[in-house]
Amino acid sequence: MNALRKYETPHSQPVQQVDGKPRVLDLIRNTIRVKGYSPKTADAYCDWVRRFSQFRHKRPLSEMGGPEVEQFMTYLAVKADVAPSTQNQAFNALLFFYTHVFPRDLGKIDGVRAKKAKRLPEVFTKSEVMAIFGQMFGTEKLMAQLLYGCGLRLNECLGLRVKDVDFERMTVTIREGKGNKDRTVPLPGSLKEPLQVHLLRVAELHRQDVANGVGVSLPGALHKKYPAYPFAWGWYWIFPARKACTDERWASPEKPLRHHIHETVLQKAVKQAVRKSGITSPGGCHTFRHSYATHLLEDGYNVRQVQELLGHVSLETTMVYLHVMGKATSVTSPLDRL
Repeated sequence: MNALRKYETPHSQPVQQVDGKPRVLDLIRNTIRVKGYSPKTADAYCDWVRRFSQFRHKRPLSEMGGPEVEQFMTYLAVKADVAPSTQNQAFNALLFFYTHVFPRDLGKIDGVRAKKAKRLPEVFTKSEVMAIFGQMFGTEKLMAQLLYGCGLRLNECLGLRVKDVDFERMTVTIREGKGNKDRTVPLPGSLKEPLQVHLLRVAELHRQDVANGVGVSLPGALHKKYPAYPFAWGWYWIFPARKACTDERWASPEKPLRHHIHETVLQKAVKQAVRKSGITSPGGCHTFRHSYATHLLEDGYNVRQVQELLGHVSLETTMVYLHVMGKATSVTSPLDRL
């Protein structure tokens, strides 16, 4: 359940204590929850604080600061040879810890930083997208088509609720996307009927859940303010998990909750379809989003439109797809002129 999004976890959780003192990792998780970060961020930050402590032979975190963080950053770049993004995540985790959980001035950190290489994202061709879809079936295929057809991130697709799809306006609204922003994208006309048929099956599961007292997880504390919402059709997941959750961290045997499909279900299905399609370049769920952006630009849409559809804050982030398009493809090689 550690992949659940922030609105799928309890709003608050008791801090466990050891010898009368709160556990450090619990303090980190609760601080992250209060600030509205995702559980994935909590998992990552806790892991880096744990690894930092082990790097210093479990020396008390209260006795460390800037010099130790600097040594750890250098170790990650030089000996561990981690990717720049990994080192940045480690630094952000320790900065968060010593800013919000155990306030301390770290000063200037001059440790060796891994050099960030400029890489272009992997993109499927249109024929490769068709080949992949040809190897997929049922719910997983519909989800993959939404990833590509709407340019969704994996968690954005998983987090869709019935109320987020407007069949009259033919739109899909993504709630609390990256950066906690909402956006609306067009629903592909070819997915209208398959999605409506899918929702008929989901409606039957919803009726069973309501009869059995099984609700759905809601953002924040909405379930307290509006007790009927967990059982409302509009708040039901478009892609609900097969089994209701009774894990005491997120629900209970007395009050089970229905979460959405776990991310690994679609990840495995896409990976398998890519392999069966004979595609040699690496690709996964997020590659559909890259392909969506690139193909829109190839079809003549301007970069500002694509930026809005993707929900990018910076235009520079979207501009990378102009390079992926391969403007040099219109150039005739001198070899072909011989």
